[in-house]
Amino acid sequence: MTTSFEASPGRHCHHSVSPLHSAMYFAPERQDELAALGLERGPMSYYAGRAAPLGAVGAGTVTATFYNFNHEHVRRYIPAAWAVTTPEAVLAALLRGVHGMLRRLLGQEVLASKEMAEAAGLALRATEACHREARPLYAAHAGLPVPEEPHLALWHAATLLREHRGDGHLAALAIAGLSGIEALVLHNATGTAPTSALFMRTRGWSAQQWEDARTRLRERGLLDEAGDLTQAGASLRGEAEALTDRLDAAPYDHLGPAATTRLTELAGGFSRTLRAAGAFPAGIFGKG
Repeated sequence: MTTSFEASPGRHCHHSVSPLHSAMYFAPERQDELAALGLERGPMSYYAGRAAPLGAVGAGTVTATFYNFNHEHVRRYIPAAWAVTTPEAVLAALLRGVHGMLRRLLGQEVLASKEMAEAAGLALRATEACHREARPLYAAHAGLPVPEEPHLALWHAATLLREHRGDGHLAALAIAGLSGIEALVLHNATGTAPTSALFMRTRGWSAQQWEDARTRLRERGLLDEAGDLTQAGASLRGEAEALTDRLDAAPYDHLGPAATTRLTELAGGFSRTLRAAGAFPAGIFGKG
């Protein structure tokens, strides 16, 4: 069963803005910059890069704030990464990598455009209404300086908005009684998520752990025997998304309807260009 849920204006804007942040995870520029610090390519670079705003934290903090990653997998790379380099060096490397990625995929003319500056201004204005309370990843990023260049300022703001919504979404998943891997399996069952193979590889889950989570969700009546969402599963996901929308409403209420629509338009255009330029690997979305 493939189910879609009506998106709020804020959620729609989030989906337009978020790729401006998430494209970096697939960018060779990011991997190259972090590898130059001595970090292993792959999981170590990912964990260190995303956790760097938190400081030199341990595996427990990363597992708690990332939510759907296998703790044993995290422990292979954190805190070992902090014996190789520092969070401060990682943060500087990330900005260099993001600059290189956006210049390559969007082009210097777009980076210097008035539309880029406008989008950055709107996104930063939205972040003025974000809340730090109970949002550890957002709060950590919110403590970082805003880059001067508009394209990096937009990326920074996109990161703030993404992590603000993400922290709220994790609260909604916890209220729904979903563990990290169960949330992944349920998301995968919609048919619109990354494939199960990608989820397992990048989050460190085994095929047996994935199947065990499926069994638990079947026992709760959230999946059918074929592994598809039941009506109860679709309802639970809908409730979690609606709660996430409520927890993430402040930035877009602060921005107002017209400016939210304009940011959605501008960011959506940049995101479509990123996708068309190959920012995301082909075939990573869809049930499997």
